[in-house]
Amino acid sequence: MLDLLYPPLCLTCRAPVRNARALCPACWKGLTFLESPLCTCCGLPFEYDPGAESLCAACLADPPAFAKARAAVAYDDAAKGAILALKRADRLEFAQLFSLWLKRAGQELLNEADIIAPVPLHWRRLWMRRYNQSAILAQRLAQLAGKKFEPQALLRTRTTPSQGEMVSVKARRRNMQGAFRVNPKRVSAIAGRTILLIDDVLTTGATIEACARALKRAKAQKVLVLTVARVARPLPRGV
Repeated sequence: MLDLLYPPLCLTCRAPVRNARALCPACWKGLTFLESPLCTCCGLPFEYDPGAESLCAACLADPPAFAKARAAVAYDDAAKGAILALKRADRLEFAQLFSLWLKRAGQELLNEADIIAPVPLHWRRLWMRRYNQSAILAQRLAQLAGKKFEPQALLRTRTTPSQGEMVSVKARRRNMQGAFRVNPKRVSAIAGRTILLIDDVLTTGATIEACARALKRAKAQKVLVLTVARVARPLPRGV
């Protein structure tokens, strides 16, 4: 009855679809789901298969604090609108779809993880936005995977300009220095455990690198990273 009154529509283009909270075939076809071959560490897609356990040039030159990062889709024009709709336009219905993508892309990481935690927002930005999209994704993924969810594992200790305003990787890294610490009340929950860190987009990796370093300082055994999307081209970390 409800479907007759309110037929399900594509989350992106509003075309009719068979199931609620889904994408139409045209929007689905436009997405680039990330599959092997990938950098074993950061998950950067390779144009050709360099062999098993291969690393990209950036991870070879400057190994990150996290052990592995994976993403569901490439952050391009097809994915950007949907991600920004969740992040900035209160389109929380995207969270259910994205959590399914995360589970599919990150099953290997989920098998290793003890705890799922989100990249936090500073309380001022959280107050203005009213929700943390990364926390919503992390919570739904934890429910799907049957993993422990720690929403307060990390704290953002200072406000920072948007990473999108930074013109270089170096600037993004400087912007994130000292921006995160482990919640003192959750140190015992973090120590000795494998933490799966959830965010919406991986661009240069500056944010997740800062989070991973904070978790490692709190004696986390390993930090894994899972995002909905990532920039699918090499980014020189020294620039």
